[in-house]
Amino acid sequence: MSTKTEPSGAARLDSLAWNRFHTVALLALGVGWALDSFEVTLISNVLGVLRAQWRLDGTAMSWLLGVWFIGLMLGAWGFGALADRFGRKRVFLSSLVIYGGFTAVSALAPSYGWLLTLRLLTAIGVGAEYAAINAAISELIPAAVRGRAGALVMSFWPLGAIAAALLSLVLLRALPAHLAWRAAFGFGALIALTTLLLRRHLPESPRWLEKQGQAAAARAIVERIAQGQVAFPRQPRPQCAPEAGVSAGSRRERPWQGLLTLVRHYPGRLALGCALDFSEAAGYYGLFAFLPLVVLPELKWPARSLPWFYFIGNLGALAGGVAVGSLLERFGRKRTVLLCYALTALAMVALAEVSLRGHDWILVGFTLANLLATASWIGAYPTFTELFPTRLRSTGVGTSVAFGRLGALASPFLILFVGRRAGVPAALWVLAGFWVLGCVAMLFWSRFGIEARGRPLEALAPDPLALS
Repeated sequence: MSTKTEPSGAARLDSLAWNRFHTVALLALGVGWALDSFEVTLISNVLGVLRAQWRLDGTAMSWLLGVWFIGLMLGAWGFGALADRFGRKRVFLSSLVIYGGFTAVSALAPSYGWLLTLRLLTAIGVGAEYAAINAAISELIPAAVRGRAGALVMSFWPLGAIAAALLSLVLLRALPAHLAWRAAFGFGALIALTTLLLRRHLPESPRWLEKQGQAAAARAIVERIAQGQVAFPRQPRPQCAPEAGVSAGSRRERPWQGLLTLVRHYPGRLALGCALDFSEAAGYYGLFAFLPLVVLPELKWPARSLPWFYFIGNLGALAGGVAVGSLLERFGRKRTVLLCYALTALAMVALAEVSLRGHDWILVGFTLANLLATASWIGAYPTFTELFPTRLRSTGVGTSVAFGRLGALASPFLILFVGRRAGVPAALWVLAGFWVLGCVAMLFWSRFGIEARGRPLEALAPDPLALS
């Protein structure tokens, strides 16, 4: 077959049958995602211990959550642009180095101020994961199962949360409280190193290499993927030779130039990503702030029992994440995501109604709400990730995540304020309102947007350079 009739690397990737490579890629990226979840939820499990050790009030505890989201914003947007400029692989390796290093140092934090600073720096590494992992999994997986695979990678999140809860339970019982939380952070750093060793064998995205003028390197990787190989030789640094009709300088856009390009050519898609992520981040993190910041003081729960609630609640989350992957492929992105967001809003209302009936009712309500909330955001990520063009996919995802963290940043403070002034049920009604925002966004997209199920990425979003 001549070169002229040979299918592009992207077309071959979309048509491949699932093989060993896809399984290994899903696991390598998913384990890293579980690690991010481990770090995010670990602090929630030990908030009660930190409150007692450093005599923290509600505002100080909120900042331990809030500073995390500031770091996520910086990491998601900044490294999203870097992943489009320098490749997915460099970013998803660098993110683990940043995360692992600062997590290790966090275990030695001598004071609240030091821990706050180190949480910010750790979160920058985790924010980098959001853009690079979502872009990589969507660009490496065949079109027919892209949504399911993306959802499965995201479903490693509750696994990480379950591990954090179990580890917290064990350490809080085996060690003095002031040592237990430090040991937990130390375990997180160790797992990061292990994941880094696994993930370094993944290849660069062939789609990204093609956009950088590295067609030969892209074809070589696609051929190995087609054969189901999982060991890839170290690739030379892309020289970014210009593609036909494309100047090298056009790929050296500054981060804000890439964002402006998306605003100009794909404003609706960027708005959808920002709206869905803001809605889920405010609602999801607000739910997890609800227990330690509002319910724990209100109902006098012992701090050492809090990890049990996260453990059981995240079993529900795991079920929701696995289920939504199949729904995305069976019913499409539009109907699935809209239904999940709507049901989550209703679950928050139901949790508000039972929130003062005792621990058992709250546990059942929290588990159901977490199941639906996790299904919602896991369904949302593949949905808006595949709508951006390859050249700016990580920028689009990073921008959406960064905007969404504004909701996550505000939510713990808002929940604490409303819970103190109007009570526990009122705080949960506020969370229901956040999920309604996502419903409204999906209603507009269902009416005016495209359904991406099973379609090639290149057919969904033409390169902005071709539209100029």
